[in-house]
Amino acid sequence: WTHKVEQLRRLSQEADRVSLQDYISTTGYDLEDIYAGGHCWSAMQEQAGCNVLPPGVAEERLRAAIGRQLHVDDLQRLSTYQAWLKEPAPPDLTSLTEAQRRLLRMLVWPMVEMAQPRDVSLADAAHFLWQHPQVCRELAELYVVLQERVDHVHGGLVAPEGVPLQVHARYTRLEILSAFATGEMAAAGAWREGVRWITEHRTDVFAFTLDKSDGRFSPTTRYNDYAISQELIHWESQSLTSSTSPTGVRYQQHVAEGSHVLLFARRNTSERAFWCLGLARYVEHRESRPMKITWRLEVPLPGDLFAEFAAAVA
Repeated sequence: WTHKVEQLRRLSQEADRVSLQDYISTTGYDLEDIYAGGHCWSAMQEQAGCNVLPPGVAEERLRAAIGRQLHVDDLQRLSTYQAWLKEPAPPDLTSLTEAQRRLLRMLVWPMVEMAQPRDVSLADAAHFLWQHPQVCRELAELYVVLQERVDHVHGGLVAPEGVPLQVHARYTRLEILSAFATGEMAAAGAWREGVRWITEHRTDVFAFTLDKSDGRFSPTTRYNDYAISQELIHWESQSLTSSTSPTGVRYQQHVAEGSHVLLFARRNTSERAFWCLGLARYVEHRESRPMKITWRLEVPLPGDLFAEFAAAVA
């Protein structure tokens, strides 16, 4: 860390201002090198004697949250957030579409959740974030770098309507909930299990981990989830879900009943974010308690993701 700070100090003596993108391009460091150990770009700038903007009342807490944004690879989010963060105030909620309000919640609540009460409004939470101008500046710089790292083609969800998620982009559980949330509040609820039925959108959301060998899963939750092919996903329900239960019947008849199934997967528990696999349709199932279901993805997995998923459970 000390060596990185010294490099920034030398670079800043040669230029009026060194951006995060400039620093990475010149030194060859990765974002992970800068944000390792709870560090951040703003702290490096301060220690190198660079000019930073005045701190907000929860500067350290919000700075600590910036490093949890490194997974963001959704071009819609990245470009929208850059435009918003360059402004001195957050966007006026009354001028936003429902999808844009959800995009704002996906930015704001993960950043301020440790510094604001759960009953804070989205408008107040957004103003709170913007009252930390150095944090906003760093986020805007980070999103420029992240935009250059995008390595998959993304596509918006056909349904549910107004949910701003992109197929084959990555999201944390909190961001997924924020993408579905409605109303005036910033908080998007809690989600600790792998299955979530979202009544308002008639959508079953599944977020599963492929490699469960690290010991964090008990024998009763070590479900066998994997990609059969680029189009087919094998997934096991919760251990008490039977094929004749209301939930099990909904899984089987979701097309006829007009509900959706949306899949997310990550390779292992060291990854905070899940790949959005998109909408899926029921194909068949075997057994009960748990049900062993085969889903067909509406958008096939890219070849590299299929290979990584296969390796994760090999």
